[in-house]
Amino acid sequence: MPPPTAPLLLFAVTTDLCFDQRMQRICGSLVAAGYRVQLVGWQRPASPPLTPQPYAQHRLRGWFQRGKLFYVEYHLRLFCYLLGQHAAAWCACDLDTALPVWLRARLGGQPFVYDAHELFTEVPEVVARPAVQRVWRRVEGFIVPRARLAYTVGPALARVFEQRYGRPFAVVRNVSRLRTDEVPPALPGPDAAAAPPSGYILYQGALNVGRGLENLLDAMPQVAGRLVICGEGDLSAALRERAGGLGLLASGRVEFRGFVLPAALREVTRHAAVGIMLLENTGLSYYYSLANKFFDYLHAGIPQVLIDFPEYRALNEQFDVAELVADLRPATLATALNRLLRDEPARYQHLAANCRGAAPQLSWQHEERELQRLWAGLVPAELPPR
Repeated sequence: MPPPTAPLLLFAVTTDLCFDQRMQRICGSLVAAGYRVQLVGWQRPASPPLTPQPYAQHRLRGWFQRGKLFYVEYHLRLFCYLLGQHAAAWCACDLDTALPVWLRARLGGQPFVYDAHELFTEVPEVVARPAVQRVWRRVEGFIVPRARLAYTVGPALARVFEQRYGRPFAVVRNVSRLRTDEVPPALPGPDAAAAPPSGYILYQGALNVGRGLENLLDAMPQVAGRLVICGEGDLSAALRERAGGLGLLASGRVEFRGFVLPAALREVTRHAAVGIMLLENTGLSYYYSLANKFFDYLHAGIPQVLIDFPEYRALNEQFDVAELVADLRPATLATALNRLLRDEPARYQHLAANCRGAAPQLSWQHEERELQRLWAGLVPAELPPR
């Protein structure tokens, strides 16, 4: 553990700390670099107990869980909490945490850092409400130029920020930490060319608008396999109702497992046959995204059916680990899934072998070096004596 004299870095999120794998990786890597770290999040009604981490964790509690009142309450509670804390630098993770974190940094005269997990002003929930989008664009225009250090999850989003605000944006990709003991070996013998018969199609992530999940459920009656969904979100009830109406729940073709902690999710992913990474082009944030589930599937050695958006296309052109789909029509998704699960077993094994080969090159072990370099340039892990 870092000594008590090491500089403290404080990060704020609106997420549940147990499930935010990006922040777990970031905070853990900075502790390993010699910093003390505190991560502040939000207590949800169904939040499990905090899991042990090498950094400090704190959950804010409140009455509201969504909408305008949630953001008002969160900002007030976060700012009041931050007033009682002391840090060498303050980091807002996404735009919805930025104002109270910036104000606390300004009051203390310490650096303010902006970690953009997405292009918040272009997520579907914001794009669909022009008045709300205008408010958040003003917040973004105020916050981004004032950050001493800014970084995001992919090169495409970095270019968008740089074009908007004329300032550099570093890139720390949302890549999983590679655990070499979990990389599956090649399948020997005559069955090497087939998808695992006991495997399933896996979707992991938020059940929110714009994830292509309605279309995926509509495709499942024509797919030679079953679907496991790990996660919850705004569409949880609607998707369960849709699956029930299609007869997919009664037949066991679709299973909703709810929130799954990261360690258990790795095991679920390891036993899947195919991963799903679908998004609708409902805003620049999704179009230029680079989600961690892409790397989670790759590290587990499973091919995936993947939306043909720029960041994913670029990686797939380099490593060939997925079937790209140009649209989310149920017939398109069924064809792509059946190609891997049933129709072209040699293609399946080719992609699986490419996943195993690409995993060492696409790992958090590479990304954390860039993260540590960025923070060392702002706040050295060992501050000089006063």
